Amino acid sequence: MAMREIRVVPDPVLRTPCDTVTTIDDRVRGLVADLVETVDDEGRAGLAANQIGVSLRAFSWNIEGDIGYVLNPRIVELGEELQEGGEGCLSVPGLWYPTVRANYARVEGIDLDGNPLTVEGTGLMARCLQHECDHLDGMVYLDRLQKETRRAAMRELRARL
Repeated sequence: MAMREIRVVPDPVLRTPCDTVTTIDDRVRGLVADLVETVDDEGRAGLAANQIGVSLRAFSWNIEGDIGYVLNPRIVELGEELQEGGEGCLSVPGLWYPTVRANYARVEGIDLDGNPLTVEGTGLMARCLQHECDHLDGMVYLDRLQKETRRAAMRELRARL
């Protein structure tokens, strides 16, 4: 287990869709251990594998003291009720923008034994599930912003680079 360095925009690994985990071996077990250790830090809600430079479909979360992981996650249900709240990202440090997300999300994937795993939640957990699945699809939360807000965010991001 190791605390891993977070990749930041414009690192191309963040814009590349991640590969499906096809074999659960020591490399994948080590990845999950690193994801769990790295997310277990104050202020961190979630962490996708590509944020630590590994292009595999896996992420971890740390919501209200509940830490977990999922391999090969896919969103299978989003609630109709929306939430708008400030959202940030470890890979886009220092930027925090209002982002609309579903208030309920359900994700299905597998655990390290290959068993089916369902993760669901509302509020911050729902936001985290959607945010991390976006990462695995090569997106960052800035891509979800309304047009004018996104323009402002991109200007601010360019000024910081």
